[in-house]
Amino acid sequence: MYDRFNRKINYLRISVTDRCNLRCKYCMPEEGINLLPHEAILSYDEIKEVVEVAVDMGIDKVRLTGGEPLVRKDVVTLVKMLARIEGVKDLAMTTNGILLSKYAKSLKDAGLNRVNVSLDTMDPEIFKLQTRGGNIRYVLEGIRAAKEFGLEPVKINCVVWNSSQEKDAREVAEFCEQFDLQIRFIHQMDLSSGAFSIVEGGEGGNCARCNRLRLTSDGKIKPCLFSDLAYDVRELGAKEAIKRAVGEKPKAGTYSKSSKFYNIGG
Repeated sequence: MYDRFNRKINYLRISVTDRCNLRCKYCMPEEGINLLPHEAILSYDEIKEVVEVAVDMGIDKVRLTGGEPLVRKDVVTLVKMLARIEGVKDLAMTTNGILLSKYAKSLKDAGLNRVNVSLDTMDPEIFKLQTRGGNIRYVLEGIRAAKEFGLEPVKINCVVWNSSQEKDAREVAEFCEQFDLQIRFIHQMDLSSGAFSIVEGGEGGNCARCNRLRLTSDGKIKPCLFSDLAYDVRELGAKEAIKRAVGEKPKAGTYSKSSKFYNIGG
């Protein structure tokens, strides 16, 4: 499946919920958010149907995101459903790690291949401030569990404020080197102004090589994170929504006034 700029589109990121158990300063406003009603959020059967259609059209890489995917009830069941779809070669999850130690074994047994864990500092107090109350101990336990049960390679997503050479980023990098983790530095982004850059250690933000679509928790296929284009799978059907998203995928991101990081998964 190729877009009009001859980019091969084979990657689908799925936001399974807009809920999260942290309130990170760069992701959520302090006053909270207006959550989607439960009936607006895609069921697991609906997600499975979209993935089956997407795989038939050329998708072979799937990632579950949120919000925080592990706060969605019975998410291990969804992993098992998607892992059984013939043609899904890589099934991954991005998580803040708070609940990962609880679910790591079950996720692996269900068919999840690997995880990305968000970790921006090694300082417990700074972590608590950045996440508005989070406990870094649970994240570190989650990372250890992911390695223990084979959800590898474990990749660490480290958001940096100015540079990957700043103190917190370097300490996270040292932790990753010590425990054989792969690190990716993600510079602060702003959807509404269109501020983004290429991820250090990854390919996110590289528009020329972008291979991804996004499925929001309420059923919109988005061709670009930094765009307001979206196609509703409930209204159009999965095949038509995907077809339109690929056909209208922009050459490069601009900005998005309709999306937030907490409801699209970054």
